[in-house]
Amino acid sequence: MPVLNRIAALAPEMTEWRRFLHQNPELEFDLPVTSGFVAGKLREFGVDEIHEGIATSGIVALIHGQKPGPVIGLRADMDALPIDEITGVDYASQNPGKMHACGHDGHTTMLLGAAKYLAETRNFAGTVALIFQPAEEEGGGGEVMVREGVMDRFRIAQVYGIHNAPNVPFGHFHTTQGPLMAAVDTAWVTVKGLGGHGATPHECVDPVVAITTMVGALQTIVSRNLCALDELVVSITQIHVGTASNIIPEEGWFCATIRSFTPEVRDLAEKRFREIVEGQAAAFGVKAEITYDRGYPPTVNDAAQARFAADVARDVSGADAVLDDAGREMGAEDFSYMLEARPGAYLFMGIGPGPGLHHPAYDFNDEAAPIGASFFARLVERALPLS
Repeated sequence: MPVLNRIAALAPEMTEWRRFLHQNPELEFDLPVTSGFVAGKLREFGVDEIHEGIATSGIVALIHGQKPGPVIGLRADMDALPIDEITGVDYASQNPGKMHACGHDGHTTMLLGAAKYLAETRNFAGTVALIFQPAEEEGGGGEVMVREGVMDRFRIAQVYGIHNAPNVPFGHFHTTQGPLMAAVDTAWVTVKGLGGHGATPHECVDPVVAITTMVGALQTIVSRNLCALDELVVSITQIHVGTASNIIPEEGWFCATIRSFTPEVRDLAEKRFREIVEGQAAAFGVKAEITYDRGYPPTVNDAAQARFAADVARDVSGADAVLDDAGREMGAEDFSYMLEARPGAYLFMGIGPGPGLHHPAYDFNDEAAPIGASFFARLVERALPLS
């Protein structure tokens, strides 16, 4: 791997940074240790400006090049997940019920590595805006940072991000032009009936039967309401109802995640979701209360920036290790809000075999950090050349 020599030399330090972050996972916007660590390192590196407290715990740091020029944003997410870790490593989470199970500790480390290199070399004309974002997993920290004006305040013209990918070959990059990841919506449905004894269902209005019928009927949105050439996922992820074997409960609830790419399909899914739930509720004589939350929009790469980022990745990993038409997936990312605000691109970087994202045995591969840091650094040097 043609990792930049200076960044290769930083590998032991980057491993230390990453493992400290891994031991101290924090959730959503509440990241005092994480953001404090990041700000401290940036001060050590001698970056030109550090702006803290954006979106509560986010940071934007600026590094100016040798000449004036445009501003490029590089983003890393910092938050962890509410998971109990089972890796057994000696740097495992010290915070019960919290874990870096998505590799955001690695993302933060890669951007810190690039920051140290860029602050030392400044081999570019323009400014780098290092965006350390809270609350990607829950809370939409990317949206909050955009809403608080980071793109305008720091005159960011383009923005880029990468995400580690377990079980993709080590050091390989995948991306695509246009839609890369889906929009995500979440629905909660509370079903209220009339409880009673399990031996006398005729005296009750049973929410269990209504819920199970609703769950089955909702699967027809994809199979019968959507063109087979379109893309949509409707997954029921939780059902909570009942307390005992001989009681028909008074009420219950279920939850669904809905993933799509286009406004038309997104609207269709919500319309049919509401119609099916309300229709089934009427059929069974229950009351249904629906909360339907429109979440992160689709993550859409700008075509030119995606091509450029893929070329940069080839500089780092070689032509055979970069796939720039990898297709799209139904996961979601709040980097989407930054790509709505500015042209840019998002890429996946392989870290080799191992447990998948959001698994309690997942761990970021420290050997991948210099590759990601080199990608960020080379992207800046190629996008903002001195001559």
